[in-house]
Amino acid sequence: MKTSLKPLLAALLLAPLLALANQVNINTADADTLAKELSGIGPAKAARIVDYRTKHGPFKSIDELALVKGIGTKFIERNRSDLRVDRPAGQPPATTRLPVVMKLPPNAKPANAKPAKQDKARQDK
Repeated sequence: MKTSLKPLLAALLLAPLLALANQVNINTADADTLAKELSGIGPAKAARIVDYRTKHGPFKSIDELALVKGIGTKFIERNRSDLRVDRPAGQPPATTRLPVVMKLPPNAKPANAKPAKQDKARQDK
């Protein structure tokens, strides 16, 4: 009985890896791969996806595909299980881009600073 559980356990552990193997990464796939692997897309739409990615940078989510001309929500929902979004190698994750903050010298005041309120005792003098 124990030997019959090993293949089942192995299949359960490998299933998620096999599912990822069939998914298309929309940030790295070329137009030919997109056209071949996705339902309802031909060479023209696949080329538009690659052009959009080249002009605007990597996709941050699958839903961002809707910004590409000719790609609608029906296409995205039909292909969602076959799509994935991984950042290209060598690209930092989008969440690490932080705004630059400049430090002011200790005696400097920001341009929009309001004058400090003085004590009433000081105002009377």
